[in-house]
Amino acid sequence: MAETMTAKERREAILCELERAEGPVSASALAKQFHVSRQAVVGDVAMLRALNAPIAATPRGYVLTRSEGRGKTFTIACRHGRDRLGEELYAVVDNGGALLDVVVEHALYGQLSGKLHIFSRYDADEFLRRLSEQEASPLSALTGGIHLHTLSCPDDGCFARICAVLREKGILIAPGDE
Repeated sequence: MAETMTAKERREAILCELERAEGPVSASALAKQFHVSRQAVVGDVAMLRALNAPIAATPRGYVLTRSEGRGKTFTIACRHGRDRLGEELYAVVDNGGALLDVVVEHALYGQLSGKLHIFSRYDADEFLRRLSEQEASPLSALTGGIHLHTLSCPDDGCFARICAVLREKGILIAPGDE
């Protein structure tokens, strides 16, 4: 049946698939499922976004952004080199939080952000693996290691634990630190 779908029907089916998914779904997996090219799926997702579907692209695939709402969101400022990236990610997820994004202030482009959607050590390990495999640099490399994260935490206690651990590690930039 997927082969005879119209583009509109396929977009609706992609949205349903993302609603059912328990994690990110890659464009390649969707393309295989619907018997179309990966580029067709990328176009479908772009059209869905233009129609205000809350779809975000993460390093592991597409997710609906409303699934982020697992508690409260908080913004933190951090500073560290690439060598401490794993420490930062683990400090957040091991203490019950999730990293939704990373934001840096670029001198030319202004605010640049990247979706992370790191909810577990598995997600952190996958992000670190892909960063290494692709020989990529984290966004924070553009700003001498200074960056912001939006965190999702189930409660204020979780956020306090994360801040305490990051402060102890010298990663968190607290007001007055400079």
